Formats: sequence, C-alpha cells, structure tokens
Amino acid sequence: MRLTKKKHACIRLEKDGRTLVVDPGAFSEEDAAVGADAVLVTHEHPDHFDEGRLRAALEANAEAEIWTLRSVAEKISAAFPGRVHTVGHGDTFTAAGFDVQVHGELHAVIHPDLPRVTNVGYLVDGSVFHPGDALTVPDHPVETLMLPVHAPWNKIAEIIDYVREVKPRRSVDIHDALLTDLARPLYDQHLGNLSGAEHDRLGPGETADL
Repeated sequence: MRLTKKKHACIRLEKDGRTLVVDPGAFSEEDAAVGADAVLVTHEHPDHFDEGRLRAALEANAEAEIWTLRSVAEKISAAFPGRVHTVGHGDTFTAAGFDVQVHGELHAVIHPDLPRVTNVGYLVDGSVFHPGDALTVPDHPVETLMLPVHAPWNKIAEIIDYVREVKPRRSVDIHDALLTDLARPLYDQHLGNLSGAEHDRLGPGETADL
C-alpha cells in the first residue's frame, strides 16, 4: 500500500491500481479527490468535507463512490444516487478493494459550550487508522496511525498519550495546516522522544510505502 500525504487532513492510499482518499476538505488541494475510486469522509466540518471536491471526484470517475456518516451523506447523496453510502461505528465494508472498519462516534470536545458533531474514524486494511477529529482508540492493532497533531481541540500532551494508547508502529502527521514551520521541530522532538512509536512527517505530495 502506498500512502500519499495531501494538505491538512487528507490522505490518498493506493493498492493494486486503485485509490482511496480520506477527508478531501477545504484546506486540501482542489483536486485532492480527483482520480479516486472511493472517498471516505470522517465528519462535516469544512476542513474535512468539501462538497465541491467530492463532486469533482464523482464526476471525474463514474464508478467512484463515497462512504461517510449521515450528516455528510444527506448533503450530497441526492446528486449521486446509489453512490453515497452511510456508515457508523462498528460497520465494515469494502471500498475500492480496501477493507474498512468504522470506529468512533463523536468529534473531540472543542469547548463545552459548543455542541459535538458526529465523527467516525476509518481503519483501512487492518493497518492504517485515520481518526478524523477525535482521539478514538480502535479495538484492533494499528500499524500506521494518522495523527491529528494540531487543532483547536487538542494539545501536545494529549497527542503523545493518544499514540501511547493506540501503540502503532508508526505515526504520521495529519491535521497540520494550522501548524507553523517554526513549531514543527518542537512537535517532531516531543513525539519522537515521548510517544513510544516511530514518528514520520510527510509534506503535501510526499509518499511512503507501507
């Protein structure tokens, strides 16, 4: 499996000539989902869900499909009947040849005064876990944890403890569009020294073979 980091929270996974994209939101490249055979969306916030990017993907590939939670599916399913699938915690399915398990139910707390939206994470091929905007711990071993390193709802201590709890072999940064270049070495140092897992950071467009 090949992982390509796109901007912010978006990743592309390729295997056997097919492509799966997760969270092509408004902070990602405009064509982040174009060429995908399947797209997964974790929740409705615009940095993870952008209707224009999803439409571009489905219009570019008449066979492409989307798997997501109800709040997102309701916004786009009418335009693409039969191609948008609603999923929730505990569901399993196959998308573009990838086996996917769904874990989690709620977005992390931003502030107690703000309502929590639904959020699901996706474990792909029993190996790569993308949690969206939550620190969900799947009840399954994780080889590669896509790690939301910087958000209004987290701090570095929580991220370090999250890696320790999941116990992946490696973590790879996502949710990093708001993190400045000045801060990145500090995050790299703390995650590398304290998390207990190999820590990788990929720039947009960079790849890793998993």
